[in-house]
Amino acid sequence: MFYLTLARLQDWAFPHVEFVRGVGWIYLPAGARLLCPLLLGLPGAVGVLVGSWCECFFHLYPDDPVRSLAGGLSSALAPYLVYLFALNVLGMQASLTNLTSRRLLLLVPLFGVASPLMHHLWFWLHGDPVDLAQGFVVMAVGDMLGAIVVLYLLKGMLGLLPARARRP
Repeated sequence: MFYLTLARLQDWAFPHVEFVRGVGWIYLPAGARLLCPLLLGLPGAVGVLVGSWCECFFHLYPDDPVRSLAGGLSSALAPYLVYLFALNVLGMQASLTNLTSRRLLLLVPLFGVASPLMHHLWFWLHGDPVDLAQGFVVMAVGDMLGAIVVLYLLKGMLGLLPARARRP
């Protein structure tokens, strides 16, 4: 639901930043792609998969089931692989107790490259007539900016909670 909510917010807040259908200079659902696997692991990635498939099959590419299938898989697999990388290589704990702002800001560009890389690999293998280099750059920038916007919006919303509600 988080992913789909961000997709509708994307349509409302940033209607003119789309480079091609589903690829924009700011892409808010990227925030869900990053956060859901970080917070929930595999179940979060499955949630991104389901949300992305709903978005692809019913909104972005209703006449292209192959692209919708691949788009959903790429949208979920790339952030999950970044999550596994963070656990196994960067030493992040699954509980996120050692997730600092610095580590999170390192994960944003990792994710911002992994997701478009996976999408554009599929475009290339599928023979999609998309400008791969320019599309990759736009998607990487859009995913990173979208993730940062969502992270800071959530941080700001958490800051509005009374101090007592924020304590564990």
